[in-house]
Amino acid sequence: MTKPSINQVVTTVLNLREKGEPITLLGIGPMSYNLIKASLELGKEKSFPLMFIASRNQVDARELGGGYVCNWDQKSFVAAISEVAEEVGFDGLYYICRDHGGPWQRDNERNEHLEVDEAMKFGKQSYLEDIVSGFDLLHIDPTKDPYVMGKVVPMDFVLTRTVELIAYCEEERLKRGLPEIGYEVGTEETNGGLTSTDSYTAFIKQLNQILKEKGLPKPIFIVGQTGTLVKKTENVGTFNSSIALKLADAAKELGVGLKEHNGDYIADDILLLHQATGITATNVAPQFGTEETRAYLELAKVEEQLLSDGVISAKSNIGQVLAQEAIQCRRWQKWMTNNEGDLSNEEIISNEQLTRQILDIAGHYTFNNESVKQEIGLLIDNLKKGHIDGERFVINRIKRSLNVYVEGFNLEESTAKIMNELSAFA
Repeated sequence: MTKPSINQVVTTVLNLREKGEPITLLGIGPMSYNLIKASLELGKEKSFPLMFIASRNQVDARELGGGYVCNWDQKSFVAAISEVAEEVGFDGLYYICRDHGGPWQRDNERNEHLEVDEAMKFGKQSYLEDIVSGFDLLHIDPTKDPYVMGKVVPMDFVLTRTVELIAYCEEERLKRGLPEIGYEVGTEETNGGLTSTDSYTAFIKQLNQILKEKGLPKPIFIVGQTGTLVKKTENVGTFNSSIALKLADAAKELGVGLKEHNGDYIADDILLLHQATGITATNVAPQFGTEETRAYLELAKVEEQLLSDGVISAKSNIGQVLAQEAIQCRRWQKWMTNNEGDLSNEEIISNEQLTRQILDIAGHYTFNNESVKQEIGLLIDNLKKGHIDGERFVINRIKRSLNVYVEGFNLEESTAKIMNELSAFA
């Protein structure tokens, strides 16, 4: 099939909602190679469009430090998805998306408190690699403060920097004669300044007016806060369907889709309300990484039994190594509550319950660490001796988690609905 742009897909989804056929697109954080494969397999089986949403910490230019997921930069990330799609026979729609691009969006850039000019330079450098590598959607997010976590960045700064970054991306895209790119703006943080319908609408209108005056494309997504909030491995926020409906309607009137972040660990009833409220797309990431970690721990129990039964002579040390590496990576800090993020590694290791929590939260950040890869390899080899396909179990476990969203978001067979709607207006 001829691949429509992400802008065409989102516009079509908005039109389908008006016809009583709501769809909420799913943005999938690429936590591992196995998640990519699970997504493409399920996308083939259930025939729905895929959006892979990579943060700069996950996937970035090697000159900027690369990413923790499979050590992928933009080119190798795009190539890996293409190769897996061919391997599993996926010939549907998928889109490569930048999640939270822009200044201070890498942990190291924020921790080093880079000055504005340098942070903007690195943000642009990352976007350029996205563009030349074939990304379909760029999240323009200059809303992080380099000094204070959670501080509200003034709206005029956000507007100015957003326009500057879109102008830069468009200039570089046009210079190279590349296809159109979709743009997403805003942030999911509850104190990001875009939480009320009035401020949300005002931001879209002001931004669209400036972009129009400068001859730049308007965004196709704007992020709005629906009440979701992920901490540890729970969604501790309170989804507000009334606010979500108002934000979605406000966005639709301006030709924009409402994008929800922090969509992990949501109950079925709330997932179904996404159809009713008209949320155009939702991002989910850490949940899928946690599911993969849990799958390895389940396999470790099987391996233990194989050792007890004499099927294998030695077992892996996957649980302990994953826990050690997860604690040491410190990437779990932002997901913690009650100042637990300030605890030292030694304090965590001495607390068995907290160690298990950190492993659950942050195990996936370490999948590319050599020590972890070695233990996973040994685990999988041991299971083979018991005629168990551990890799298939892991992929299927991830697919179970993904399928909850496919069902809740009315995604099954949605590719055909989108393509038929596009054909009707061709």
